[in-house]
Amino acid sequence: QLLAGQRQPRSFWTFEYYQAFFDVDTHQVLERIKGSVTPLPGKNFVRHRLRNNPDLYGPFWICATLVFAVAISGNLSHLTEKRASPAYRYSPQFHNVTIAATLIYCYAWLVPLALWGFLQWRQSHGAGAYSFLETVCVYGYSLSAYIPTAVLWLIPAAWLQWLLLAVAALLSASVLALTFWPLVRADGWATALAVVAAVVSLHALLAVGC
Repeated sequence: QLLAGQRQPRSFWTFEYYQAFFDVDTHQVLERIKGSVTPLPGKNFVRHRLRNNPDLYGPFWICATLVFAVAISGNLSHLTEKRASPAYRYSPQFHNVTIAATLIYCYAWLVPLALWGFLQWRQSHGAGAYSFLETVCVYGYSLSAYIPTAVLWLIPAAWLQWLLLAVAALLSASVLALTFWPLVRADGWATALAVVAAVVSLHALLAVGC
């Protein structure tokens, strides 16, 4: 701890600069995944899970896993639906990977960027805010609930697919709401509810898109 205060700041162009963003172990990642799907009142994800040590390791691999889970499930679901037709010939739909990757990674970076920018603007008015890395970390881990859901979408029952979607979206969106609510509630109920509603709606919209 004494030496930490004497470290020289790393250059943006060095490997060591980015190494700090992946400084986590398996236990920390699993605990953060668990926290991202268990909304508990009074348990702020940033304060109780990240503890001033946000990472990009978990969010990057959660997004990558979700991309392939959605693409593979989509291919297999399409095969299951069409295989009864004698004229059908299966061909892999590799474009699903590109579509899923574009959708998920844009959401995981652009939505946190917009929210972080809004919170930074509020910070200039005397309100608190999380860092950009913390905001991205929260959003990245919140997508972990959609991975098992995407696999279970292979079950050919529309009502079950929508039920799983609703449960996953409710759990992870609740964690997002509980995380960002303390930062926006000072603006009054109308503004705070509008911000949280936008966060939850965009999260649910991603699930519907998947």
